[in-house]
Amino acid sequence: MDKEQTAIERLRMASEMSLKHYETPLVVTTSGGKDSAVCVALAERAGIPFEAMHNHTTVDAPETVRFVREDFRRLEEKGVKCTINFPVYKGQRVTMWSLIPQKLMPPTRVARYCCSILKERGGNGRFITTGVRWAESVKRKKNRGIYEASPPDKEKRIILNNDNDDRRRLFETCTLKAKRTCNPIIDWTDGEVWDYIESEKLQINPLYQCGFYRVGCIGCPMAGTAGRQREFALYPTYQAAYIRAFERMIEERIRRGKVDGSWRIGTTGLDVFHWWMEDGVLPGQLTFDDFAELMEEDDDL
Repeated sequence: MDKEQTAIERLRMASEMSLKHYETPLVVTTSGGKDSAVCVALAERAGIPFEAMHNHTTVDAPETVRFVREDFRRLEEKGVKCTINFPVYKGQRVTMWSLIPQKLMPPTRVARYCCSILKERGGNGRFITTGVRWAESVKRKKNRGIYEASPPDKEKRIILNNDNDDRRRLFETCTLKAKRTCNPIIDWTDGEVWDYIESEKLQINPLYQCGFYRVGCIGCPMAGTAGRQREFALYPTYQAAYIRAFERMIEERIRRGKVDGSWRIGTTGLDVFHWWMEDGVLPGQLTFDDFAELMEEDDDL
């Protein structure tokens, strides 16, 4: 069985379980990236009932926002229900720019609070699919599976990494209240994703045709310094928004008395921006010890 057919069978199984356990169609999540586009195409080819869901991060490129809207319009014309979720934190609508002052720190590779709040919420009480792939990182290879059940108690989490796993029956019959996830292309390589896009003539985010190798939040620390510099050169209003958010973050830190040993009085939003871009750590600025202290104060980090 080739990988396309395997992925389709995974989606069909997920669809059956979604209808059985939740009495609702499978939810195909889409970020506006290439992997999401492949998952949507596979769900259509599988002939299953499904819904599409997108989490609006507030820091996506304009091209990504337009692409998602256009693709959702296409799906809706086919009768597919499409939902766009807006981020909520502590019961209030937020953006990246309002979240940074609340967290008292910029989002970093160490403290990626932005992902859990802006990107990964939604889908509770539903069976969802994602475009997660093992080839993307070592962490995903270790922590993600073809099928996942994620109850509030993390110790009870179920991960299946083999289509014939003996625990599959447990997963299928489990009545545990949890968000179930299917990652149908988890074992695909980058090359296989691009080959499928080309062979099936799939419409993808135009940013890839502009030389972007990844499509995500503008300024994401995971993009690397060179990638972020390019993004901010193309989208200077996002850079200005980050600097303003850092200014408000400093004001909030001063108000809460969080200035000793970290961001000092007199530090500007631009100073923080340069530190965040890894242009060089300024003396007396935020350290990893400060990160640890803040993370202990906020369980949501």
